[in-house]
Amino acid sequence: MNVKKAGENYRCNICGNEVTVTKAGGGELVCCGEPMEKISG
Repeated sequence: MNVKKAGENYRCNICGNEVTVTKAGGGELVCCGEPMEKISG
């Protein structure tokens, strides 16, 4: 899933890392070799 706007939150379903987008560039967030899941925003 590509980042669309600042304030979105993503989580890695493998290790549990969570990130909040501060500046959206439109790319896909990847952690542990897998796309991160959008959890809010």
